[in-house]
Amino acid sequence: MVDVLGGRRLLTPGGAWVEAEAALQNKVVALYFAAVGCALSRDFTPLLCDFYADLVEQARRPAPLAVVLVSTDGSAQEMHDFLRLLPGSWLALPFHDPYRHELRTRYRITATPKLVILKPSGEVITDRGRKQIRERGRACFQSWVEAADVFQNFSG
Repeated sequence: MVDVLGGRRLLTPGGAWVEAEAALQNKVVALYFAAVGCALSRDFTPLLCDFYADLVEQARRPAPLAVVLVSTDGSAQEMHDFLRLLPGSWLALPFHDPYRHELRTRYRITATPKLVILKPSGEVITDRGRKQIRERGRACFQSWVEAADVFQNFSG
């Protein structure tokens, strides 16, 4: 579980609440800083969704990657509209949680979209997840798993 999200409750696209510790255990975690109103986010999100779907297809359950949306939207409604477009197993930090702003500061987010890949300790594997996915596709995930030192249930 990613320590930086310890004790937090996360939201599913369906509106359910989950405990971060349970949902993120033994996974590479991708913090996805994005907004529905951002053209670059709208461009990259389908690619990230396809990347995630490919990984899920290649893995025994549970999926080896957890994506957590850290919305940079201007309103809770915009965030919920965006969340409804995402895969059902993705999670989000609630819009009204001030921790969203702390994470933006901690990971020096100045533009979106940004995909920060984390070890379970919260240490950054890469803050260039978006670029790596665009350039290397699914192949970049293997290096993330190795760097994260998590149990590997990914076959490709």
